[in-house]
Amino acid sequence: MKLIAPSVLSADFGHLADDLEMINRSEADWLHIDVMDGTFVPNISFGFPLMEPMRQYCTKPLDVHLMIVHPEKYVERFCDAGAWSVGFHLEAVEDPMPILDLIKAKGVRTCLTINPDIDVQRLVPYLDQVDMVLLMSVFAGFGGQKFIPKTMDKIRFIRQEIDRRGLNTLIEIDGGVNTRNAAELFAAGADVLVAGSAVFGADDPEEAIRKMKDEG
Repeated sequence: MKLIAPSVLSADFGHLADDLEMINRSEADWLHIDVMDGTFVPNISFGFPLMEPMRQYCTKPLDVHLMIVHPEKYVERFCDAGAWSVGFHLEAVEDPMPILDLIKAKGVRTCLTINPDIDVQRLVPYLDQVDMVLLMSVFAGFGGQKFIPKTMDKIRFIRQEIDRRGLNTLIEIDGGVNTRNAAELFAAGADVLVAGSAVFGADDPEEAIRKMKDEG
């Protein structure tokens, strides 16, 4: 599977409706929404007030990535706000299972995420409990960072585990993704690539999305 999920964090919020219409026209598969609280990560993005217009204008599934503390307080509200999938960081909670159960009860897809400094082995016990794992290939909190090369080994490891166990769990990659490394990421075993500045900062965003999918 080769899916592209542009990150709205890099969109022009002065012309958000136009950017969402571009996503609708494009070959993008999902819209990735980064939610930051200024505590788990040293930045603040957006929350529920912007979910409504994004749901209104975007016809693609909303892939919500929570970079927040206490995700258990908010996951149900994001589900109700129109999220197609909701992910949160494994390192932000003591036990992810009750939170995953809250998301599942809403009929929304589940995702567990880890930052680059978290041992990828920690995801293994949950591979059969989630629809997707998200490997951050930069440190969560800011757009435009450079891809961390060691992520490739993590992708290959998780892909091997998923295939060995016959699971359908997807692998999503977020951070430093662009038209130059998309093919290598897909070849390593990634299913979904999140791309922010590589899409919204491109001269032709729709072509950038198409190129990442085709070259993958």
